[in-house]
Amino acid sequence: MSGPQGIVLYGPPASGKDTVTAALHRLDPRFVLLPKLKAGTGRAAGYEFVTAEHLAKLRDAGRLVAETHRYGNVYAIDRQAIEDRQAAGYVPVTHMGNIRDLRQLIGEVPDGWLRVLLWVPREVTEQRSQGRGDADTGKRLTAWDETLADLEANTDAGFFHLRLHTDRLSVDAAAEEIMSAYDRLRTTVLPREEACPP
Repeated sequence: MSGPQGIVLYGPPASGKDTVTAALHRLDPRFVLLPKLKAGTGRAAGYEFVTAEHLAKLRDAGRLVAETHRYGNVYAIDRQAIEDRQAAGYVPVTHMGNIRDLRQLIGEVPDGWLRVLLWVPREVTEQRSQGRGDADTGKRLTAWDETLADLEANTDAGFFHLRLHTDRLSVDAAAEEIMSAYDRLRTTVLPREEACPP
């Protein structure tokens, strides 16, 4: 089989997607964040701000592989950004907040992306959100609830290749597990772990 196109991290707010991605890049520079396009306001880290008009042009051109409306903003992934990073020899790492968008990204290639579930209990999301100074912690907790419901309704036991509880292991340990899983997926189909958190 051909190698995976990249890594997709799925999980509730404050589950460590940004932190784990930074650790992946630090340990191996071939792993790079695939910034999402963002039309709206709020946090800028990890996003490329665009106008609604620009997003509409990309949508009309068929370049958006996923599009999400949340927190009053629009988030999207540009197919060209994926292809550019792959052509340069990098492994794109992207973050997803719902299964529908994740399925749109991976398309019909079952193991085209290494799918990783990052998980933390609800109270950890609250603590981390408050600790980083989010002004909308309540919305983050609502998103945590939605993420759990999304998992239970739209995945089965074989959907994720890897499941990591980021409140139980160090960020470097999490990154190393993901790197190892990605390298294994390049040559074989991984046995997959249970999708939903206990």
